[in-house]
Formats: sequence, structure tokens, C-alpha cells
Amino acid sequence: MTVTRKIVAVLDDLFFQVKIMDAAKRAGLGVVFVKDEAKVLELAAGLPTLMVFDLNGKAVNAVKLIKKLKHQPETKQISLLGYVSHVQVDLKKEALAAGADVVLPRSTFSTSLPSILQRHADALSPEQ
Repeated sequence: MTVTRKIVAVLDDLFFQVKIMDAAKRAGLGVVFVKDEAKVLELAAGLPTLMVFDLNGKAVNAVKLIKKLKHQPETKQISLLGYVSHVQVDLKKEALAAGADVVLPRSTFSTSLPSILQRHADALSPEQ
């Protein structure tokens, strides 16, 4: 199993696309933005180092996708991170129950993004 130096971001918010793109570039990671469930599953097969989900995104049902990814043997080891408004406690619980590894409030995600991506980049061994 070889994990790629790529992030798949499932969101439709341009503000966060720019933030993620910048942080990924600084961490030496590629990033692909997706708004389609079939494409998310296709890219997951390539074993990205991290998949980021905007739990408020309108294009896909993020919780359903997280559950699907964590229940398939070939993709269950992918790190799945979600972010959501801090007041949406039930949605956060739902995503964690579906299998998300981490769910952060939008503000925490935004400020922690560079260190989160750097940690994922550093976790990849040099030969990958």
C-alpha cells in the first residue's frame, strides 16, 4: 500500500479552497478539489494522505461519504477530517460516528490548517 502525497478536499467554498491550496503547497502536498461523489470515491482509491470534508457542503452528503470510505477495506485507513460550524454539535457527532477521524470547528480548522497539513506531509516516509 502506497499513500500518495495528495489531499482530496470535498468542498465548494472558494475561501477554503484558497486556504487549503496555499497550505498544501507549503507542506509539499498536492491537492484536488472535488464536488462529486463518484469522483471522491475514484480519488480515494488512489489513497490520498488526507481527505478533507466541509460538512456543510451542498454538492455531496459528506457524512454518507465518510461512512462509505471507512467501511470499505481498501479505503478505511485514509485520514478523514471534517469541519463544521461550531454550533452544529449534532452534525459533528454524526460525522464522528460515521468514521471521521477528526471534526473541527471552521475557525479551528482555518487556523490549524498549516500545521495539520505539515503533520500529514511529515508522516509520509521519504520513499513514498
